[in-house]
Amino acid sequence: MLSFTPLLNKSGDIPLYIQLYKYIRDQIETGKLSAGLSLPSIRQLAQHLVLSKNTVESAYNQLLAEGYVESRARGGYTILPLEELLMPKLPVERNASHPPLHQLEKHHRPEYDFRYGDIAFDRFPHEQWKSCIAQALASPPSSILGYGDPLGFYELRQEIAQYVFQTRGVVCHPDQLFISAGTQHAISMIVQLLGLQHYPIAMEEPGYFGVKTVLRNMGCNLHPVTLEQDGISLEKLQTTGVNTVYVTPSHQFPIGMVMPIQKRQRLLQWAAERNGLIIEDDYDSEFRYNSQPIPSLKALDKNEHVIYLGTFSKSFLPAARLSYIILPTPQMNKVRDKLSNYSQAVSPMIQHAIWLFMKYGFFARHVRKMKRIYQARHKALTDAIRVRMGDCVEIIGDQSGMHLLLNVKKRNNEELLRLAEEVNCRVYTPSKHWNIPSECPESYVMLGFGGLTEQQLQEGIDRLNKVWFHQ
Repeated sequence: MLSFTPLLNKSGDIPLYIQLYKYIRDQIETGKLSAGLSLPSIRQLAQHLVLSKNTVESAYNQLLAEGYVESRARGGYTILPLEELLMPKLPVERNASHPPLHQLEKHHRPEYDFRYGDIAFDRFPHEQWKSCIAQALASPPSSILGYGDPLGFYELRQEIAQYVFQTRGVVCHPDQLFISAGTQHAISMIVQLLGLQHYPIAMEEPGYFGVKTVLRNMGCNLHPVTLEQDGISLEKLQTTGVNTVYVTPSHQFPIGMVMPIQKRQRLLQWAAERNGLIIEDDYDSEFRYNSQPIPSLKALDKNEHVIYLGTFSKSFLPAARLSYIILPTPQMNKVRDKLSNYSQAVSPMIQHAIWLFMKYGFFARHVRKMKRIYQARHKALTDAIRVRMGDCVEIIGDQSGMHLLLNVKKRNNEELLRLAEEVNCRVYTPSKHWNIPSECPESYVMLGFGGLTEQQLQEGIDRLNKVWFHQ
């Protein structure tokens, strides 16, 4: 029976089971652990390393999932031959035109990827989430194995209603709220339930490409409305003649400005005068850095004209695929019967687990922790840009959220993206968020920072600075 003693950092950011899994994997790949040998039992290794059995079991399960070991009944875990794992038969002989898999992965996954939408996976509360998943699975089968309530798990809707009241000032009943599988699904449901297909809808220009795509595919007639320094132009909105508008007032996407309260009130007045609807996407309102919180449009809405969209993708986990929609009472009363004809799109098990995560206070603590982490990452990024790039660039939209735009003066983003790849960095053009992509300033690049540590952000900016300005 094998025995080994890896050096584990029990006070570090990387979960212990990941450290243990990587240690055993590396020992197998380097040949120090040979095929056919049996790993220590979970109990033995847990006692030897003074770890919980759950930690060891999680590490072993990861090795099992990736094919490094196999599990036999009452036989423990046995190491598989390395050549079977790393040398699969290829349909063609590997040559210069077919680079090895690890080279392809390196090309497609740069070391410093400033992709918007990534979160701090390294700080995710794995153990708490696993506990909630396990408790959800132990619930009565009828509550988690079926289709679930079309509106979503009621207790979760209660928790969300309480959360948006405490954090965004939104007053709603759980029966005004229904669960959806992400923002794009939420937009699709709104269009279908309210009969907005082939209907004129105004939208910020530029605006979130994911929502534009859904609205176009649903046959809506989009009316782009230009932005001012404080958000959507209300004067231009008036000229469109529409009575439905989609906005991102708390952090305009992708430009990043925050709509001031005076303009929010004027937008609400526009909706009241036209008996219109405002679709408010509050996608990352938890994360503010240089400004005081402003009440959401929904919190200011006295006349029931705002449809509120919230998501767990930024504050918790994109893989949960869980967003929510709060409809004005009159609209909810109109669509309740229609909703009963739809199956709930989010797994009842996931809903139940997130309810437990919120109920036990894990979610509130997680959001508080992530605010500190993203604020530190935001500061590391903006400080590095200012120190290294100085007057060569302009930072745009850095008051809140998890991305910013960089205006790299007198440069072309096609060239900037290419040069970034040469130093194992990836940055992005925001042009797809313009209705006519060529109207996006060619000097703009988008930097997301949620998925990179402070050190990685500083190192990445250092590399970009050298390749962009000092070659």
